[in-house]
Amino acid sequence: MSKDWPLWEVFVRARGGLEHRHAGSVHAPDAELALRHARDTYTRRMEGVSLWVVRSADIVASDPDQAGELFEPAASKVYRHPTFYDLPDAVKHM
Repeated sequence: MSKDWPLWEVFVRARGGLEHRHAGSVHAPDAELALRHARDTYTRRMEGVSLWVVRSADIVASDPDQAGELFEPAASKVYRHPTFYDLPDAVKHM
C-alpha cells in the first residue's frame, strides 16, 4: 500500500430497507479498489448488502464549534418540528 493513496470513508447497509452506516475507512488509489478493500474489510461475514465509498477529502462537514450559528434558524421555527403537532394514535414510528 502506498502512503500516497487517499483515504476513503466506508458506509455499509446491513440489509434492504435500512440506511447506510459509517463502518470505517480504507486507503486506495481509486474508487474501484476502495470498494474492493471495503468489501474485504467490512463485509467478510456477509454483514452487508450494499457498500458506499466516499473519498474523505470530498466530504464537507459543519464545524461543531459553530453549531449555534448554523442551526439557529431552525430553532426559531418550532412549527417545523413534529412534536409541535398532535399525532393520532394510529401514526406509528414518528
